[in-house]
Amino acid sequence: MSHRWTVAVGAILLAVLVGSVMIAFTDERVTAAAGYFFARPADTFVALGDAIGGAYSALFRGAVFNPRADGFAAQIRPLTETFNYATPLIAAGLGVALAFRAGLLNIGGQGQMLIAAAAAGWVGFGVTGLPVGVHTLLAVVAGVAGGAVWAGIAGVLKARTGAHEVIVTIMLNWIAFYLVAYFLATPGLLQAPGSANPKTPPTPESAQLPELLGERYNLHWGFVLALGAVVFVWWLLNRSSQGFAFRAVGENPRAARVAGIDVPWTTVKVMLVAGGLVGIAGATQVLGQVTTGFGGDIDAGIGFDAITVALLGGSNPWGVLAAGILFGAFKAGGTAMQASEGVPNDIVLVVQSLIVLFIAAPPLVRAIFRLPDPERRRRPRKARKIKEEAA
Repeated sequence: MSHRWTVAVGAILLAVLVGSVMIAFTDERVTAAAGYFFARPADTFVALGDAIGGAYSALFRGAVFNPRADGFAAQIRPLTETFNYATPLIAAGLGVALAFRAGLLNIGGQGQMLIAAAAAGWVGFGVTGLPVGVHTLLAVVAGVAGGAVWAGIAGVLKARTGAHEVIVTIMLNWIAFYLVAYFLATPGLLQAPGSANPKTPPTPESAQLPELLGERYNLHWGFVLALGAVVFVWWLLNRSSQGFAFRAVGENPRAARVAGIDVPWTTVKVMLVAGGLVGIAGATQVLGQVTTGFGGDIDAGIGFDAITVALLGGSNPWGVLAAGILFGAFKAGGTAMQASEGVPNDIVLVVQSLIVLFIAAPPLVRAIFRLPDPERRRRPRKARKIKEEAA
């Protein structure tokens, strides 16, 4: 009961509870029934049940399983949409989580995704004559390299000058945003030939990530790539000497330095790997999600959502996987909830924000659910006895 996962589950439950209250207050039927509550209170409770139950039922149908669809293939389509939305969240969340484990705050997911998308997109439509598979692999590698280089800039500045990575990565976000905007508006760079719009040409089929379950679903092999990244980060942190160095620097840089670890160079390597993981998210957006050409909004807020995913996942690779799927379900089911029940999609964003709020305040969650505090340690019996005798 004192494990951090218990706090995460409690944060989700509290966020859903607050979201239920908001759904109730925004529902017209509940408002109308509340006007004559003392005359017929049962009507208000029925309206509350219909509003809240209908909203979360629609969220489930849009994110996990839709029993109203014709055939099993159509019924599980919402789950594949959840995995599709979760793909970039998992990859980018791993990049943020890895930096967290090394004591670094990687707030530059947006910029790293933009540079990765630009690199992967340019290789996708700018390099021709490559066979299928090789072209896709080259484009993915370009995206990973773009994200790694952009994050590596912050790592070098941190290691060489001591510049705080939060400030540097935030500034790099804006530099990447305007740099990519310039590329998109300049003929011969990223702008589609013969077009005046700031948009790239479509990604050719030879560079696109193949469909994972056929044309019926939008899920592509980027999801498998994200799962592979989860396994890689787990192995890196728990089964490799380099991962031990990352964790040692994150726990205590001075002790790591005494143990013979090159802290500045380790910082650079952490940011390179973290940026490469975020680069996977940028590459999958261009090569699998938006293949008709992308604009300056290709990051879709994923760079900042990745911070939430990493926090909810406890900076653990498997936790990031679960958190990414959860937030992918919110994205997939939020549209269905709005379409079928008329619930504003912004409520889903509020629930996500509340999860972050409660995750950032573990004592509050423990106090509400009366959970034990893992930081408290019982004093040795001998120490208590000495204090009692002294008293």
